[in-house]
Amino acid sequence: MNLVSFLLGLSLSALITAFAFWRGSLTRSGAFGAMVIGALVFGVGGFAWGVLLVAFFVTSSALSHYKERAKEPLAEKFQKGHRRDLGQVLANGGAGALGALVYALDPQPIFFVAFVGAMATVNADTWATELGVLSKAPPRLITTGRVVPVGTSGGVTWFGTFIALCGALLIGIIAAPFSNLLILLISSISGLLGSLFDSLLGATVQAIYFCDHDQKETEARVHRCGNATRLIRGWRWLDNDWVNFFASVAGSAIAICIAWAIGF
Repeated sequence: MNLVSFLLGLSLSALITAFAFWRGSLTRSGAFGAMVIGALVFGVGGFAWGVLLVAFFVTSSALSHYKERAKEPLAEKFQKGHRRDLGQVLANGGAGALGALVYALDPQPIFFVAFVGAMATVNADTWATELGVLSKAPPRLITTGRVVPVGTSGGVTWFGTFIALCGALLIGIIAAPFSNLLILLISSISGLLGSLFDSLLGATVQAIYFCDHDQKETEARVHRCGNATRLIRGWRWLDNDWVNFFASVAGSAIAICIAWAIGF
């Protein structure tokens, strides 16, 4: 790792993180995690890697504040709020940071492709979550097609899916000048499929709880009303942060497979 690049990455990450913390997009632990991941990605991968990370972070943070009042009633369904903590930061950027460390040991172009897949997935998933809940059509469970309440883990809409594709495509557009136009295809497909894998996990094995006091499902072990919830389906250890992390790993693997298939 180049010390100058690492220090430059650390400085840029600190500036962006400080603004995000001031804006209310990060908790203290989230700010620390974002600064470390940003320093690693910038310092090891360089400018191209860092720009993709910034694109994800800036757009996802901006969308989390978009129509906050309209989305507020849905907050009780989610495990955490729009202020990202350390767990959320690691869930979304951890796979990319690990890829950067592998790249430092073996600087092969395929690792940049893997990074693009991971960033495309988390960007697609975040865009779909933040904007998909505003869809006028009710979501349907990805496994059965059954109509479910807005905000239900594993629920998808055509609008949300289109938004996910747009989020994945954006990463490809930004990555293209540092690669070639085929990265647009890789980013779009891997990001979309990675986000759908996230929904699949949410509909099947993610831990979902039920608040007997308010008679509502939630991802949280303690509901917003303050009462403890009980597990009704899924694996207790598999919370939303782990789901996001595994989805990003899946998106990264899909990107590698596509690159191999098309002779990238």
